[in-house]
Amino acid sequence: QVQLVESGGGLVQPGGSLRLSCTAPEWTLDHKAMGWFRQAPGREREGVACISSVDGRTNYTDSVKGRFTISKNNAWNTVYLQMTSLKPEDTAVYYCATGTNHYGGSDYWCEYDYWGQGTQVTVSS
Repeated sequence: QVQLVESGGGLVQPGGSLRLSCTAPEWTLDHKAMGWFRQAPGREREGVACISSVDGRTNYTDSVKGRFTISKNNAWNTVYLQMTSLKPEDTAVYYCATGTNHYGGSDYWCEYDYWGQGTQVTVSS
């Protein structure tokens, strides 16, 4: 099992911010995409954001656009998810993942092969 180590989850009030971090083992760096997906109880898994190490391109699900920002460090072994203006519907377990980039016309998305154990994000007053 790949040891993707996530951190930064917790409890925050609506409108607050959190930053998630994820460090990948060196051998996964051949994977050119890193990102985050989430899963809330009773809901389907949802891709949140991903970033390409090839060209820095990013992809966000519509519900987080303008509120979340994905970024990476220069060594490309750590990816961050800055979450602002958090809403109760953002409550979920957030998983860091690594995989491959996909392009279709102007579209870009990621598909994941490995992911971590997840970190809980709870948005509640």
